[in-house]
Amino acid sequence: MIEKDFVTEGLKRTRIDEYLEKELERAGYGGMDVQITPLGTMVVVYAERPGMVIGRGGKNVRAITNTLKTDFGLDNPQIEVKEVEVPELNPKIMAYKISNMLQRGMHFRRVAYSTIRRIMGAGAQGVEVTISGKIRGSRSAVAKFVEGYIKKCGEPSIRLVEEGFATAQLKPGVLGIYVRIMPPETVLPDSVEILPPKIIIEEDGEVTEEEIDIETEEVIEEDIIEEVEDLDELEEVVEEESTEEVEEDDS
Repeated sequence: MIEKDFVTEGLKRTRIDEYLEKELERAGYGGMDVQITPLGTMVVVYAERPGMVIGRGGKNVRAITNTLKTDFGLDNPQIEVKEVEVPELNPKIMAYKISNMLQRGMHFRRVAYSTIRRIMGAGAQGVEVTISGKIRGSRSAVAKFVEGYIKKCGEPSIRLVEEGFATAQLKPGVLGIYVRIMPPETVLPDSVEILPPKIIIEEDGEVTEEEIDIETEEVIEEDIIEEVEDLDELEEVVEEESTEEVEEDDS
């Protein structure tokens, strides 16, 4: 497959994503995935409310399937709807919720902080919310809100951080909402796991390994410190007794 085919395929997926986002806005659209199978094209749609995607008697699904076949040229498209288990960890859904709250007239700072608390409460490692546009007056500005730990650059920021975008139509103009979330199960390449220490015990020619508990290590250290203190006291007593004996001999 040459570069032209890659660009065409990517453009088609983007157009399908924009179409589904527009059609399933009220259903809490959370993204889609296109899979090519021998029987046709499988389109997996993630939504907060799958019932609204299917519609009464499957009416909405049939209409979307026909549109994907006629307008986008998909070969025998089949739609599978999956429910988003934790909507707070889906950046597309949260960006859409921020857009709705802004369109209802809520202040952008209050909206951003309340959304961040919900996302972090769901267990996310980090979140970044960016709102750009005429948020304070006639001039455009950018407000960025960050909490937790989130990768900003490099390959982990592309592969491990999920992103979502939405727009809000207000009287001063259009606002852009950009949400980036680092999921709770993310494992960074530079993460280090420290294993507990082990001791080797030899009994009757058999070698066994046992893990040392940190609490037992602390107890052992305390015992060693007490023994050292006792030895220091004994040495002081012995030195005092020897000095007394020397003084008696001199007298």
